[in-house]
Formats: sequence, C-alpha cells, structure tokens
Amino acid sequence: MEKTVSKQKSGHIVWLDIVRLAAMFMVVCCHCTDPFNFYPGTSPEIGEIKFWGAAYGALLRPCVPLFVMITGALLLPVRESSRFFYKKRITRVFFPFLIWSVLYNLFPWVTGLLGVEPRVILDFFPYSGEDVMRQSLEVSLGYIAGIPFNFSILAVHMWYIYLLIGLYLYLPVFSAWVAQASDRAKLWFLALWGVTLLLPYYNEFVSEYLWGSCSWNSFGMLYYFAGFNGYLLLGHVLRQREWSRRMLLLVGVPMFIVGYAVTYLGFRHMTALPDCTDEMLELFFTYCSLNVVLMTVPVFMCCKKIEVHSERLRRMLANLTLCGFGVYMIHYFFTGPSVVLMRMLDVPICIQIPCASVVAFGVSWLLVALAYRVFGRKTRWVLG
Repeated sequence: MEKTVSKQKSGHIVWLDIVRLAAMFMVVCCHCTDPFNFYPGTSPEIGEIKFWGAAYGALLRPCVPLFVMITGALLLPVRESSRFFYKKRITRVFFPFLIWSVLYNLFPWVTGLLGVEPRVILDFFPYSGEDVMRQSLEVSLGYIAGIPFNFSILAVHMWYIYLLIGLYLYLPVFSAWVAQASDRAKLWFLALWGVTLLLPYYNEFVSEYLWGSCSWNSFGMLYYFAGFNGYLLLGHVLRQREWSRRMLLLVGVPMFIVGYAVTYLGFRHMTALPDCTDEMLELFFTYCSLNVVLMTVPVFMCCKKIEVHSERLRRMLANLTLCGFGVYMIHYFFTGPSVVLMRMLDVPICIQIPCASVVAFGVSWLLVALAYRVFGRKTRWVLG
C-alpha cells in the first residue's frame, strides 16, 4: 500500500542522491548506445550490434524523466522569490552550457589542426555528417552562432539544457498552483497529463491534428497539461509517497516490463521500415510517452527503498550531487571513445555498452571532482 513518507530532518535527502546516480549513469549509458544504433558503415556483426543498441536504448529511457522528477521533488513548491530563484538556478547552468557548447562545436576544427583523420570524429559523435568531416573553422563558427537557437549535431546532449532552462523559467509560475492545490487536484492534473502521453502515437498513426490543433494552431485542448511539467509534478507527488516491497513486486515490475516491451518492440518495428524518418525512429523512445512513464515510476520508487548505511558511500553520493552537472557537460566527449576501447579489447558485444558506460562515467566524474578539489567553488562557472 501507499503511505506518506515523513520528512527528513536533514536538508539532504540520500535517496534522491540514489535517484540522481541512477539517472546520471543511465544517461551516460544511453549515449553509449549511439555508436550501436547509428553504426557507421557495415559489419558482419551488424545484426547483433543493432540488437544490443535497441535493447539497451529502450531499457535506459527513464534517464531524462528521472532528472526532471528530481527537479520537481526538490524545488516544488518554490520557496524563494522569482528573482532569486532565476538568478541562482539559471546562471548556474547557463555559463557551463555556453562554454561546453562552444568547445564541442570547435572539436572538429581542433582535430584538423592536430592532423587527426576526419573519420575519427565519427567515433566521438555518431550523428555528425559531411560538414563536420571538413574540420573547418567556418563550419564550427556556424554551429556556435546557432547556439542561441538550438543545439548542434556535435552537442546533441545539450538539448536537455534548453529544456531545463525552460522548466526553471516555468517553475515559479507552476509552483503557485502546486502550493495551494489539493492532492486530489494534483492527481487530476497527472491524469490529464497521462492522456497527453498517448498523443505522439495518435499523431503518427491516426491524425496530425486533434482537439482544436490545426494548420494555424499548434496548441490543442490539453496542450497546457502536456510535456515535462508532468514529470515535475510527478516527482513532487511521489516524493511524499512510498510503495511497499509487495507493491513494487506486484505493480512496479509488471509496469516496467510492459513499458519496456512497448518501447523495445516499437523501436525495432519503426527502424525496420525502409522509409523510417528521424521522427519515426524516435517515436517509441519519446520521453513524454506512456510506455516511458511506465518504466520511470518503478525505477524512481525502487530507488526510494534503497538504504545507505555507509558514511563513505553517503559522501560519494553527495559528491555526485555536486559534480553531476559537470559530468553531464563533459561525458559526451568520452562515450564514443569508450565504446571504441571496448571494441579494441574484444569485449563481448552484449556487455560493451555497460562496460563503456562505466569507463565514460568514471572518467567524467573523476575529472569534475578533481576540478572542484583544485579550483573550489570557482569550478561552478565552468562545470555548474
């Protein structure tokens, strides 16, 4: 049965550190699947490569929703003034985001200066195309000029930072309702949000338009209940609740299995189609979809059941809280090369992705932790 969790006396919530660890490792692991799902060229093992890319890729979809749920669990309702909240939150992510976006976009040009073969860029960035292979400063500057508008194919993971800044802008507004809404009202909001989780499939398989949306209007009836704000509220609501081990077993496990089956089978079906577009490829991997929510909720609730008694492990988890944003900023430089390393070491394909993830995650965390130890709080301006 569900029950309300008593608030901890300490401001530090260890189980949320565990959720953060799960989310952080999963996102690194997710990016280690890119060299599998977007394998450049041919290989006699291409079938196995694609299978494991899809199998792990589907398994890891809760990564981003977990991050958003952590944000909702920690920040809703917002207790600070809007001005102080924006200054504290947005400035901390904006400058590292800008610095690392520039560095990622300059990378191909720097490899050209160093005499590195263009094909090596594909080991780092599986999405990159012909323009990047030119290793031209002009191309890099073009991508940098586009940063105010969107991420580039060299900094794909930065899509989340645009989203995060948007959520921060929205949080004080949403918080005013959350602070006064009853539990019943919050559940009704989540129910309407649940309906919107089916819209990606309706739009793909039935009709592009629904509930008043049309060629001159993109904002349908449930538009304001859709998107990642549902994960914000879900994190806030589930922070106050707990599932027993019995409920995790009888409800959580089947939820995850059903969500995973739909995600994996749907992805494999779409990628097998000869005319599969980018939108079709990502359809069943969409974070704001019912199948991904079915996977995310049990993971979140399971992390709440993990007890940490070791003081050393608690300090490590707290350190990840400090270093987590920096790890996110830099890890994409290491995911591709880590996969290349696993292939060079002839690691079995079935475990290359998790092994590469351990390397990429470990190296990223170590570098960020060292930066904090050497430069102290000044590190925040570069690594968040």
